[in-house]
Amino acid sequence: MEPPISATLRDQTLDLLSRGAATSRADLVEALQVAPSTVTAMVRRLLEEGVLAEEGMGRSTGGRPPRILRLRETKGVLAVAELGGRHARVGLCTPGGGLRTTEEVAIDIAAGPEEVFAVVGATFTRLLAATTPDQVLLGVGLALPGPVGFPEGRLVGPARMPGWSGVDAGAHLTDHFQVPVIVENDAKAAAMGEYVTRRQETGDMIYVKAGTGIGACLVTGGQIHRGGRGLSGDVTHVRVADSGERHCSCGSQGCLETVASGAALARQLAEQGSSAVTVPEIITAVGDADPTVVTMVRHAGGLLGVALSGLVNFLNPDTVVIGGALSSLDVYVAATRSMLYERCLPSMTQSLTIEASGAGSNAALIGLGHLLRTTVDVRPT
Repeated sequence: MEPPISATLRDQTLDLLSRGAATSRADLVEALQVAPSTVTAMVRRLLEEGVLAEEGMGRSTGGRPPRILRLRETKGVLAVAELGGRHARVGLCTPGGGLRTTEEVAIDIAAGPEEVFAVVGATFTRLLAATTPDQVLLGVGLALPGPVGFPEGRLVGPARMPGWSGVDAGAHLTDHFQVPVIVENDAKAAAMGEYVTRRQETGDMIYVKAGTGIGACLVTGGQIHRGGRGLSGDVTHVRVADSGERHCSCGSQGCLETVASGAALARQLAEQGSSAVTVPEIITAVGDADPTVVTMVRHAGGLLGVALSGLVNFLNPDTVVIGGALSSLDVYVAATRSMLYERCLPSMTQSLTIEASGAGSNAALIGLGHLLRTTVDVRPT
């Protein structure tokens, strides 16, 4: 019986071969630091799938010359999209998962799935038409700003997506495009994109997407931790001490979303008569050192740190990454970091890395490309 092959090991193997860092089984054994039998099983499987090809012989170092391994050229693209409240970020990935092109288009998430899917589908079609004519669509990935059941891809009570509860986005996209489809929560997709972008051993990572709303995800062992129904990571509705009693969209009071999200900052600033009442305007105001805005952003980042401190003490991650639009604000990230150091046990923060996202606004698209190529069959038929 062949040894089990993890998705992480498969991804590392494909990465080494695509970069030319390995060209033979012996190279893979040395680079991956795994048993030769594991590499043999991995290569055999990838050869059977048609992902790899063997061609020619390498130089002998004393024994039998090694067979040269290469990735097969695959004509095709993966279409990926991340939906927000007012915009969708749409892109195309190579079969290897690399992001090829991106574009932002206006949508209104409250208009409902039919209208939004029509806009995203038309954008996919336009981007595909602009690529090489012989390219084919191999798979579609969609990230949604709400809780997504796994693996069916059905939305479960999304507070910020009126009219979307229970929508089977996966079935809709499969019917329309007739290719494999993945539907994922936006924070989970972005967490995987961040993990892949870092490449080096990141260890266990808590990723927080702090934008108009707030979402989170734990990546452990290179895999998304999903929980029983795939709904893990909902820090949005964690009640934060000293956050006030403002009502949340979930019906409760004092949730993290009401004090630390972009929407909360915009509302608070509007109540004070500030002209910075959208997330882009808040970012600009911080850059201009507006004292009122900077103070509020710092307070919001600190409250995020309060909410995360219990998770850090409980999970003991190696890395905490802040992504989303607010991650571009150093004062927000610094306040989160400061509060984590203040609230967490010293043993938990001694080697903890706390920083802003490296993948930036493309994190979810990169994550979707990775998930498509590692979890579903996206080979051309």
